Amino acid sequence: MQDLYPTRCSGEPELLARQEPVARRAWEPGAPLTAGQIEQFDRDGYLVLEGLFSEAEIAVLQAEMGRLLSDPAGLKDETVITERGSREVRSIFEIHGQSAMLARLAADERLAGVASYLLDDEVYIHQSRLNYKPGFEGKEFYWHSDFETWHAEDGMPRMRALSMSVLLAENTPNNGPLMVIPGSQRVYVTCVGETPDDHYKHSLRKQEYGVPDEDSLAELAHRHGIVAPTGKPGTVVVFDCNVMHGSNGNITPFPRSNAFFVFNAVSNRLAAPFAARKPRPGFIAARDAEPIVPVAGHLEGQEAGAGA
Repeated sequence: MQDLYPTRCSGEPELLARQEPVARRAWEPGAPLTAGQIEQFDRDGYLVLEGLFSEAEIAVLQAEMGRLLSDPAGLKDETVITERGSREVRSIFEIHGQSAMLARLAADERLAGVASYLLDDEVYIHQSRLNYKPGFEGKEFYWHSDFETWHAEDGMPRMRALSMSVLLAENTPNNGPLMVIPGSQRVYVTCVGETPDDHYKHSLRKQEYGVPDEDSLAELAHRHGIVAPTGKPGTVVVFDCNVMHGSNGNITPFPRSNAFFVFNAVSNRLAAPFAARKPRPGFIAARDAEPIVPVAGHLEGQEAGAGA
């Protein structure tokens, strides 16, 4: 397969033009988004959706988050990632496979239906996780393009994927919210350094390969600026697979948490990694491209246990 986005193969980084659309489908009657929302996603690479979930639905999701965090021993060991030098949970991967409630959330038409429309294809879950940034000790997530890693280490061929972050605690300007460089989704920043074997064992705590260089980051930030979408619990932040993003550490007493789903187009299913000797394990990058059938209706409490 032709590599349209080579990376980690040169001693110098490059800024390459994106070769494909961002929003793949224009507005039409019956669309799950307004014309303005689709235009913003295409222009800025991200979108904030408010008011999608009722207070009762948010309470159910928060209760499920609490259950998962309070009993990580009941989860698959490899999916629970702790902070460096701490036992604090940083992320729980494959949450849609370990929680019936979060499997239902991933399939909800308010998420999966929007993803399918923007990508103009059936979609499946490439990756899911619960991110938790505790008060006082939550570490940063350094600047990165998700697609660079998914392309290099997972074998995602094209930029036809997006992420949705469902806020489960209030994200304020102070507690380490997501930061994005709007418009950066149209530029592919190549990275330097050969991918080590089993890189994921270190990168899920602190990424050292697939990290953009400071000069490229500075150029993008000066060109486009930086924004930090915030919101109440239940807010959904949608962002393109190639938009440059990161977050600061959390030194406030107020924890930050979110359920995170990556929707990939079925036509964009994974191939062999483009810059790694072997693919990352399935709990990080699913190779089963089973299409989601979007589900309508309100979220309700479900029996704890395995999901999809």
